[in-house]
Amino acid sequence: MKAKQLFVASSAFALIVAATPARAQDAVAQAEAAAGAEADPAADPASQDGGDIVVTGVARGTNRLDSAVSVSSLSGDELVKSAPRSVAEVFRQIPGIRSESSGGEGNANIAVRGLPVASGGAKFLQLQEDGLPVLEFGDITFGNADIFLRADLNVARVEAIRGGSASTFASNSPGGIINLISKTGEREGGSVQGTVGLDYEEYRIDFDYGGKLSDTLRFHFGGFYRQGEGPRRAGYDGNKGGQIKANITKEFDGGYVRVYGKYLDDRAIGYLPNPVRVTGSNGNPDYSNVPGFSINNDTLHSRYFTRNITLDGDNNPTVNDIRDGQRPLVKSIGLEAQFEIGDGWEVTERFRFSDISGRFISNFPATVDSASAIATSLGGPGATLSYANGPNGGAAITNPGALNGNGLLAQIVVFDTELESLDNITNDIRLSKGFDTSFGRVTGTAGFYASRQTVDTNWLWTSALLEVRGDGEAALVNVRDAAGTPVTQDGFFAFGAAYFGNCCRRSYDIDYTTAAPFLSLNLEAGALTVDASARYDFGGAQGSVAGADLGGGRSGLTAFDINRDGTISAAEGRTAIIPLGSPSPVDYNYDYLSYSLGVNYRFASNFSGFARYSRGARANADRLLFGPAINTATGDLVDSSAAVDFVRQAEAGVKYRDGGLALYATGFYAETEEQNFEATTQRFFNRDYRAYGVELEGSYRVGAFSITAGGTYTDAEITGDAINPGVVGNRPRRQAEFIYQVTPQYDAELFTVGASVIGTTDSFAQDNNALVLPGFTQVNGFVQFRPLERVQLSINANNLFDVRGFTEAEEGTIPTNGIVRARSINGRTISAAVRFDF
Repeated sequence: MKAKQLFVASSAFALIVAATPARAQDAVAQAEAAAGAEADPAADPASQDGGDIVVTGVARGTNRLDSAVSVSSLSGDELVKSAPRSVAEVFRQIPGIRSESSGGEGNANIAVRGLPVASGGAKFLQLQEDGLPVLEFGDITFGNADIFLRADLNVARVEAIRGGSASTFASNSPGGIINLISKTGEREGGSVQGTVGLDYEEYRIDFDYGGKLSDTLRFHFGGFYRQGEGPRRAGYDGNKGGQIKANITKEFDGGYVRVYGKYLDDRAIGYLPNPVRVTGSNGNPDYSNVPGFSINNDTLHSRYFTRNITLDGDNNPTVNDIRDGQRPLVKSIGLEAQFEIGDGWEVTERFRFSDISGRFISNFPATVDSASAIATSLGGPGATLSYANGPNGGAAITNPGALNGNGLLAQIVVFDTELESLDNITNDIRLSKGFDTSFGRVTGTAGFYASRQTVDTNWLWTSALLEVRGDGEAALVNVRDAAGTPVTQDGFFAFGAAYFGNCCRRSYDIDYTTAAPFLSLNLEAGALTVDASARYDFGGAQGSVAGADLGGGRSGLTAFDINRDGTISAAEGRTAIIPLGSPSPVDYNYDYLSYSLGVNYRFASNFSGFARYSRGARANADRLLFGPAINTATGDLVDSSAAVDFVRQAEAGVKYRDGGLALYATGFYAETEEQNFEATTQRFFNRDYRAYGVELEGSYRVGAFSITAGGTYTDAEITGDAINPGVVGNRPRRQAEFIYQVTPQYDAELFTVGASVIGTTDSFAQDNNALVLPGFTQVNGFVQFRPLERVQLSINANNLFDVRGFTEAEEGTIPTNGIVRARSINGRTISAAVRFDF
């Protein structure tokens, strides 16, 4: 309640201040840069001495060579050239960021500088649009923040801070911030671009336009729409939808006010692990395709399996469309303002309300094994198989060992998760003033942040049986026991998560409130810059949760006549329900202090060095609900420390920029706590980690040729585990020692040609450090041709050499049958585009 009251007070104060007339004499451009909203966000922001301006995760816009932070940026033009298939592919181009872009247009695992991803999402890294979080928590179960984020022609640039002051200028972001900054109409004109997949089915149209309505009023709007099967063969349109964004900015003496909005209505297929054959040893494995199924071109989705028959959140029969995939529906409106209130005092206000809902629905293989073995496990000795649908619907499978050339079946758990509400309301207001002292120029910033994040979700999982077959042609399969009695119904073994021990029929509605006053002091004394900042977060979680696996002897299974034929089948006898009449409360509060101290010294106009120490934290959200952390009787925490995971970081580096050459090197050290829950394994984690390494970034331009490159070496270790001490001393799963990216290009008057090379060394599939995920290098090529002024033709090849690159695997060792469930990057996809500028 205290946090909610402060949130209301903060918003009211922001509106009162916004109505105060400005009396400043400074130029608008200077004011916007200081506030962190660039006067020309579409341009490459640079100061007069050639250093980039940093606006993300700092108190005021700062020259990169004068800032004690590690920051990188990608321009909108760079994004157009690389034509990323998802925002996760955008993030892979940022040094220090490990982005596993194998899940489709969302649901990526994103980590920074060795900070772990024990389950999924972006726990320690905050994803932002225009300086405010997309969601308060980046790893909401089945609602990762990147699902609700799209990169299109609206993006002026992407800016990323690793570590540094991020923990004190944004809540729940101790590892860093990635901020997508929108165009605001600073440049007159627009573009229309049409894109078509040449070797895969997808059609897309992008547009944007901006300019001035008067000397003090400007606007920008844009968006995209696309439809198609997507980069893998699903058998139906896996991607369908788009977004539109718009903003209008009113400038006045000493400041500006901007109102903006976003509407995102999209469907994007979610790729989960698929079967791959693994031979050799755990330390030197050989991954190869299962016959009839390509690990980087196929998916366990099918034109014959598009309906999930289940009970809804009120325990009523319903049919949900598997083709919805990752289904974000976002309607947001925001306000950004900056102005002076007299005597050099400057106010910056950002506010946004987002109405967010949707669904996550995709097929997860609980088991992949021989058809005969699965038939016996489900139906007993002598069990038989038949097709439940597809072109051979009803026909017996007489030779299971030869089924589709691989003899395999997949026991599918349909991860059907209804996102009733992920509504988010956020406000950030800050007050700044600069003072001249005998020591130098001191700038102080004080602010208050408040948010409310709703997580209202129903888990409606079911269990089905599917062929392992590519080209989107897999059929559902039925099982009968030796007596001929049906074990399944229309390919469904249970209308619940029977393959997961009948867990996971859940419903929860929680409001998470966050409030945080923060303070920053910055001293500029000649070549020396010193900054110190602190943030005090306090918040709470209030609501209720109902789940069949919460304990207390409550059964979540019942017999339910799903098909209304008057008879209860074996599958209908395994119907899961949500115990709505006996919910458990959730009611706890937390608080923590973050702080950061940095020093930067500019040895010369083109060379500087910096050092920083920070302590930040991340408040845990819905992933605590189904582990041992919550007292199901009172709703409080069993151990109050479970509410927050702390991250302690030290970093030091050097920066050089002169003419066409820029070089940056940063050494880092981090100690991390993590408590987490993994839906796919139903495991809870309670661990400590240590990581250290070095991060390198550079660029060089001579004439028409340029090259940018980055690499990060990380030595990471699990240093403590309260639940599984046997993994202590091991490297965290999926953590490679070295990741890198290189982008050479040649930019002539009529054409541009180049490539983006992204790679990783080996990592381990699981924390037992047995099965290796081999390192790989992915090459993305691009060619742009400009035959006429304002006309551009381009071809982009993603994964040009069609390599297999494994980002995760469910198994920690090679199983007896040699089938591992893994996620690989998508195979080669080539697209062509034509763009008209006006």
